Amino acid sequence: MVAKAVKSKAHKGFTLTEVLVAAMLLTLVMVPILKGLTSAHSLDIKIERRMRSLTLAEAKLEDIRGRSIYNYGLDFNDPSSSIDGAYLCRVVDTSAGVDLRSILVSVGYDENGNGALEGGEVEVTLKTLVAKRW
Repeated sequence: MVAKAVKSKAHKGFTLTEVLVAAMLLTLVMVPILKGLTSAHSLDIKIERRMRSLTLAEAKLEDIRGRSIYNYGLDFNDPSSSIDGAYLCRVVDTSAGVDLRSILVSVGYDENGNGALEGGEVEVTLKTLVAKRW
């Protein structure tokens, strides 16, 4: 009889090379996914701030409209005031005719924390005309 070659034990586990290749492939796949999640999160924060700014600007504009019914002579100018924490509001009140005023409301998130609403911080600007009723 011919002697049979003795087979070595069955191959169990992974080699170091296989583990390193798998780790590299996993890293190549995960980096773009994590980058996408990070940018989605920052976009979500931006959208949330813009929506909150819009809600606050609408509320401020409605407040001015309501107060102007009986107090048309009031000056609504406000260079910068804090509303709802870190959100700031600027109101510009100008004459647009004999019995007509133009009201411009700008609202944004105070990113640098200086208490002043600057150009890069303005999220929403709304404009309306207010007429003298009587």
